[in-house]
Amino acid sequence: MGALGYYLALPFIYGIALLPFPLLYLLSDGFRFVLFTLIGYRRQVILTNLRNSFPEKSEAEIQAIARKFQQWFCDLTLETLKTLTISPKTVRERVRFEGTEILRRYAEQKQSVILVLGHFGNWELAGARYSAEPGLPQLYVIYHPLQNKWFDGLMHHMRTRHGTKLYTMRETSKSMLRDRHLNTATAFIADQTPSPERAYWMTFLNQDTPVFQGTEGLSKKLGYPVIYISITRPRRGYYRMAVETLVAEPGATSEGEITRIHTQRLERDIVNYPDLWLWTHRRWKHKRPASVT
Repeated sequence: MGALGYYLALPFIYGIALLPFPLLYLLSDGFRFVLFTLIGYRRQVILTNLRNSFPEKSEAEIQAIARKFQQWFCDLTLETLKTLTISPKTVRERVRFEGTEILRRYAEQKQSVILVLGHFGNWELAGARYSAEPGLPQLYVIYHPLQNKWFDGLMHHMRTRHGTKLYTMRETSKSMLRDRHLNTATAFIADQTPSPERAYWMTFLNQDTPVFQGTEGLSKKLGYPVIYISITRPRRGYYRMAVETLVAEPGATSEGEITRIHTQRLERDIVNYPDLWLWTHRRWKHKRPASVT
């Protein structure tokens, strides 16, 4: 889609972003019906992921989780568009932020940190909520630029309009080294699928899973504590962010330990709230290479 398609889509995108929340969720219900009931979007991927992750659950339980996931997925999509227009005041009302004293303490010590989270809850609203809170280390989010430069510009605007700054995925290490004199909190969404040859392999949701090692490598290299942010949804349209220190002294850990700790912490959230994780993602498309033990 080129410039013409972008400018044709822009009024619809902002039209959705300007809707009041009750109408936004009414639209989300219709979106869910079309996407999942009529089109059957990634139905088998979702169900296969759920069945393999929760072999102890009955088929009725799997189907129930899938239905709840569908609602959250459509809500998430429209809530993400809403971040184009949402005010800091509304973000604070919609997202409760607990554990900020941990981050303020690091800010007072001029200690930069690494934040780790997953495709869980609503990471886009979480970024806006973090940046609406005074006295915290400056938030940097790692992102993968879109191929379409117009939509990439829109996403960049959406993610930075509340004060968040961005690092491109390719230049994360170089950028963090360059900015080590600043007081920063760099957010890694660490549940994406890395190259199988360079990954750390472990059991995650009952499956042999490759995990990015960048979070661990950079925390050790820079001496940045690793902080986990859990983003749950007490009710539709409202979220709870909770901060906890996972690794205060990364240099004192053994190889693979930080990776295991943050992956297992995310796993615990997914087990407790299985409908809030991105099951449409082909997380297990790679098999462990024979050369990797």
